[in-house]
Amino acid sequence: MGGKPIVAVIFDLDGLLIDSEPFWRQAETEVFGSLGLHLSEAECRQTMGLRIDDAVRHWWDRSPWSGMGPTEVERAITARVAELVGASGAPMPGALEAVALCVRLSLPVAVCSGSYAVVIEAALRALGIGLDVSVWHTAEWEPLGKPHPGAYLSTAQRLGVDPLGCLAVEDSFNGALSAKAARMRVVAVPEPAAIDSPRWGFCDRTLASLAGFDESLIRSLELPGS
Repeated sequence: MGGKPIVAVIFDLDGLLIDSEPFWRQAETEVFGSLGLHLSEAECRQTMGLRIDDAVRHWWDRSPWSGMGPTEVERAITARVAELVGASGAPMPGALEAVALCVRLSLPVAVCSGSYAVVIEAALRALGIGLDVSVWHTAEWEPLGKPHPGAYLSTAQRLGVDPLGCLAVEDSFNGALSAKAARMRVVAVPEPAAIDSPRWGFCDRTLASLAGFDESLIRSLELPGS
C-alpha cells in the first residue's frame, strides 16, 4: 500500500491519545457491579476497542441482569467516563508531540473513536488539542462500530481525502482491523502486554509508544512496498 503520499493522519482516542482506558474499566466495574455483574479487570479488557453498546451487549448476552436496560447502562457508563476524563484525563506518552508533529508537517489531524461524542469532547478539552484536530468522528454515528470500517471511511470523507492517503494510528486490535479494512496504512501502538503478539502482523508498523511517532516513520510508510 506504500508509494502513495500520506495526506492526513487519523488517531484513535482512548488508550492512544488519552490515558482513559482505566476510566472505562472503572466505569464498567462500577455500573455493572451495581447491577450484580462483577467484572474483573481482565474481563473488562475483553471488550477493549468495541463501541460501548457492543461491549454492553457482549455482557448482556452472557449474563443478563435485571434493573437498567442495555441502553441505560451504555449511557451511565459513558457519562461516568466523560466525568472522569474531564476531571483527570492525561495524555499518553508522546501523544501531544505526535499531534503537534502532524500540524507542523501540514497534515490534517482527525480523531476517529468508538467513544460517544460526549467522551470525545471531554477528551479534546482535557488534552487541549481541539484547535489542532480538523475533524473528529464517533462510531456512535455509524450503523456498526469498530472493527467495521465505516467509522474510518466516514472520517476520511469528512476530511475530504481518499482513505488510501490516510495513516491511522490505533492501540486496539479491533480499531486496527477497522482502519486496515478501510484500506488505510496502520500504525499500531499496543499496550505493553500485547505488543509482541503476532496478531499485529497485518499492521504496517508497531510502536511501543507514540514517542516513536516521527517524520521518518511517516515518510517510510510512503515508500513503495512499505
